[in-house]
Amino acid sequence: MTSKPAFSDSTIDRLKEISHWVSSVLDLDQLLELIIDTATKMMQAKASSLLLLDAKARKLYFKVAIGARKEEVRKYEINLGQGIAGIVAEKGEPLLIPDVSKDPRWYKQISETIGFQTRSIACVPMKMGDETIGVVEIIDKQDGSAIQDEDMKMLTVFAELASLAISNARKINQVQRENRDLKEELSKKYQIIGESAPLKKVISDALKVANAKTSTMILGESGTGKELLARLIHHVGPRKDKPLIILNCAALPETLLEAELFGYEKGAFTGALARKIGKFELADEGTLFLDEIGEMSQGMQAKLLGVLQEGVFYRVGGNTAIAVDVRIICATNRDISKEVAEARFREDLFYRLNVVQIHMPSLRERREDIPLLVDYFLGIFKQERGFMELSLSKEAMDRIMEYGWPGNVRELGNAIERAVVMGNGKQLLPEDLPISSERTTAPTMEAGITLKEAEDRFKKEFITINLKHHQGNRSKAAKTMGIQRTYLSRLISKYGLVGI
Repeated sequence: MTSKPAFSDSTIDRLKEISHWVSSVLDLDQLLELIIDTATKMMQAKASSLLLLDAKARKLYFKVAIGARKEEVRKYEINLGQGIAGIVAEKGEPLLIPDVSKDPRWYKQISETIGFQTRSIACVPMKMGDETIGVVEIIDKQDGSAIQDEDMKMLTVFAELASLAISNARKINQVQRENRDLKEELSKKYQIIGESAPLKKVISDALKVANAKTSTMILGESGTGKELLARLIHHVGPRKDKPLIILNCAALPETLLEAELFGYEKGAFTGALARKIGKFELADEGTLFLDEIGEMSQGMQAKLLGVLQEGVFYRVGGNTAIAVDVRIICATNRDISKEVAEARFREDLFYRLNVVQIHMPSLRERREDIPLLVDYFLGIFKQERGFMELSLSKEAMDRIMEYGWPGNVRELGNAIERAVVMGNGKQLLPEDLPISSERTTAPTMEAGITLKEAEDRFKKEFITINLKHHQGNRSKAAKTMGIQRTYLSRLISKYGLVGI
């Protein structure tokens, strides 16, 4: 007597077709929808769902839902261990419940709320190796018959296909991310160029702190290379194979900064159409670099301090504590000690972030590095433009050495790039450089004024010079100065410079 085959020939052909989809380049969301829709039709189920596990939040959320109430279903989340799906995800073992009304494990709230009557349910785990990443479930048969063990076998096959699709997508994303990281690593744009004593001291300090989780604060003027130093600290330390996430604190208002740092849940506010993972979560086991930390509002400072003290945070609109292992590096061009003394920056947060402090020297403090930097930038832009025979005239170098470079290395790089683009393609001349031929001097100072008044006077003159240099173009001036355009606009209003 021969046994009945588990699947018919038509079913096998259909599964082969789906397997081909899995190995194709289809969009993952579209592919998962196809898999679950096909499973629903082939198994003649009334409804089906694919739920993915958020391991940190210990919740399942509906990635795909098929059936009459699919839109309502997608609004819900299930705690790990809650209901049939939650138990399957927690235990990693399939469950077949012929009559949910007789099973105490059934979580009936969703069905009752959306008005969907459920009799039986079959649920199987989705696995990636030994890790459970979600579940696939079907609810009831269209003809009213009970879900059978044979149905469980087929459902398991579809769960394996969905797991394979997600695994392939993750591998592709990982390869793409590694390629991007490799390109960044190979790019000379992330090199720290110079042989001066001040720069060597900075790099030595960075290498010392790289192997610890210690919070590090990098101080220095705009354009000195604080982000480059943060990258160096990350990439030579034990976290080099984990993410380095960068966030500019001056670029966003407080509410958006909070959402960027901590993420948010779907429906947390108007426009929050889906869950967003924040920078803290993305940087798990890696490094989070908070640039321009001195621009952070008092309210946001308090929230950041809470995370650093407690070691956990909540997504905006969420109530699940999320723990991450993140190394913090921050940077500012402000006199942060003065900001603390004048109560504009929280003292307790300052001590949390300022365990190690490194000062990035200005270009004026390492003028002997200027020729090396000029050669470095010239080599990059010559190759980009195809002007391999391009040289720099002595007169142009003399002007470069005379200039004060208030925008530091960033301004020097922009100046060389502009000269290469606007020059004759053979030799860079002084007039190709977007800098004054006169040595830059500090604004006229006098006795009898406060330090704050002197700083304001300098800022006003510095902004005026850069705006005039760029014919009033705020975006270009902000780029040269190494600040955000929105911050520049606030300073222009503050100092009454509108119209320049």
